[in-house]
Amino acid sequence: MLPKDQVISLLRKSGLVAVIRTENPTDLVSVCRALDKGGVKFVEITMTIPDALDIVHEAVQQLKDTDVMIGVGTVLDGQTARAAILSGAKFIVSPGFINEVVQICNIYGVVVMPGAFTATEVINAWQSGADIIKIFPADIGGPGYIKALKEPLPQVELLPTKGVDFETAPAFIKAGAIAVGTGTALVSKQLIINKDYAQITENALRFTKIIREAHGSK
Repeated sequence: MLPKDQVISLLRKSGLVAVIRTENPTDLVSVCRALDKGGVKFVEITMTIPDALDIVHEAVQQLKDTDVMIGVGTVLDGQTARAAILSGAKFIVSPGFINEVVQICNIYGVVVMPGAFTATEVINAWQSGADIIKIFPADIGGPGYIKALKEPLPQVELLPTKGVDFETAPAFIKAGAIAVGTGTALVSKQLIINKDYAQITENALRFTKIIREAHGSK
């Protein structure tokens, strides 16, 4: 397993977490390979998907030849966090701050991204050992809110999720986000159903180019 600092460095370089919703591990592998071609290395599978951990485990095995990082999202308790890690998850995401999830991830040395919104929630999650704070839902405050949080908390890595698309992603990066999380704008359910992997790669290339340019103009 890669050390946390290497995983975080790779995330900063890629600048994007793709949130994928599919119930087919074969689809997940194909989507991951398409994203990888476009420079997107982080893929999150949420626990809202039936048999999510079985899908993650199979996909991790089939993607050993890549540097794609598959993570598990919507993790709500320590037991699920541990099961996700044992299934091969390289990072764990929660919609809110759950202390036992953070602690389990720290024990296993796995990057953990709990959700938060207010400054108090962000500070509590960070002080408890979170590596990156997922600002959710990010569309409420927008890039201006990320910038406002980073002013007193420059040492805290923030990852805005929800409301991130081709138009808003650059502003979030310029506001100080380490990366952004997005789903439909990058990989819609229809693209997966149609097995349109070429379009997924094209979307990934467009996203990573936008993010790279935003980093350069910060």
